[in-house]
Amino acid sequence: MQNILFIQSSPRGSASISSKIGRGIVDQLIKQDPKLTVIHRDLANTPAPHLLQPEQIAPFFTPAENHSATDKELIRYSNEAIQELMKADIIVIATGMYSFTVSSVLKSWFDQVSRAKITFQYTPQGPEGLVKGKKVYLALASGGVYSEGPAKPMDFVLPYLISVLGFLGMTDVTVVRVEGAGIAGFQEDTAIKNALNSTDFKI
Repeated sequence: MQNILFIQSSPRGSASISSKIGRGIVDQLIKQDPKLTVIHRDLANTPAPHLLQPEQIAPFFTPAENHSATDKELIRYSNEAIQELMKADIIVIATGMYSFTVSSVLKSWFDQVSRAKITFQYTPQGPEGLVKGKKVYLALASGGVYSEGPAKPMDFVLPYLISVLGFLGMTDVTVVRVEGAGIAGFQEDTAIKNALNSTDFKI
């Protein structure tokens, strides 16, 4: 049985366009295989801990057998998030654009799952991602148009996601994008429907 890990990161709740796209992607996948199971991470409601203090980072670089009780608690979220990521066959990540990049809670989630010798490693040939064999769908939304035109250089959402996913070993990525939500005349339902209909969903 295959698993979907659905990560949404918008603080807008049910009004979030990126979350609506993400749910639409999950629905399309389940239509193909009703036996798919879904693990849901709503980072706006249960955010990944931001790495702010040295003691939070130290357990990342300490062998598990040397972890104290405090270390184990500090690294618990990271271990659970990595376990979910490794268990998933399909990852759906939904995010809007915040100051031209991803939301801070999504960045924190990536910080928590980026662990040397667990999700990536350095070799004589260069870095190697260890999260392999996954299919990733990105559900992106923005108020302006950044995929083309004069604002394209300001898009740090898609380049960041493609880079960090690739670094971790996830290179099979499909983008489902809705832009221009802040432009007069934007029709949300139509835009989401068109984006989903134009995507070839594969399990």
